[in-house]
Amino acid sequence: MRRLRGGAAAVAAMVFAGATLAGCEGLTPPADGGGSSGSGAPADGNGRAVSPLDNPDGTKPGLAAITSAADRASARALIEKVATKGRGPRTGYERDKFGYAWMDSAPRDVPYSHNGCDTRNDLLRRDGEDLRFRSGSDCVVSSLTLHDPYTGKVIEWTKSRATKVQIDHVMPLSYDWQMGASRWTKDKREAIANDPLNLVPVDGPTNSAKGDSGPASWLPPNKSIRCSYSVRFAQVSLKYDLPVTDADKRMMLRQCGG
Repeated sequence: MRRLRGGAAAVAAMVFAGATLAGCEGLTPPADGGGSSGSGAPADGNGRAVSPLDNPDGTKPGLAAITSAADRASARALIEKVATKGRGPRTGYERDKFGYAWMDSAPRDVPYSHNGCDTRNDLLRRDGEDLRFRSGSDCVVSSLTLHDPYTGKVIEWTKSRATKVQIDHVMPLSYDWQMGASRWTKDKREAIANDPLNLVPVDGPTNSAKGDSGPASWLPPNKSIRCSYSVRFAQVSLKYDLPVTDADKRMMLRQCGG
């Protein structure tokens, strides 16, 4: 896919220029920044990507690498706050118990909920570049460029090949279920399933390979963002008061130099 030029670029700019977007209110437009599509540069080289330490609610794009000694120390301090316990049984788990995918009717305190645009498209809009929309819509993304943090690849995506980009639950829903979400209310399960803090658009096959693994069993192939991934896992854990396994916590700390 080529970058938007001329009149098409102007139209795209107008879509994001307004303080709110018709049909998708509440979605903060992504800031302009670096990262040329097709460059093959790692996702952490994408100037739009934000460190999870600077993105506590998940509404800013990407998953930038954590590199400085001070930031890695802050990352370890955050991960240290995460509680641990053994992983419970998967008995009774069903995806639908976390709401249908991708609903716009999650509890109203979840960012982007009730904005007239479903969660998947909200996340594509948050992290994608060179966005194009289905005719007559300012919500449904038909194509984009994605700097995938998990692999470091630049992906040219079109809706006709939808599974090429998938939305990953950083803390997988089955994992959530086993660590305590089986006892939650329906609203709380719908919240974690649609919370942008727990969601990242990534390379589809890589997401499929992850399954419901915790960090001790699976980490992103792109080693430069493994500390950031561990921080995001910890942020979700702390927000929803969900423990992780002891092995997962040790692995998370190790990724940030602990």
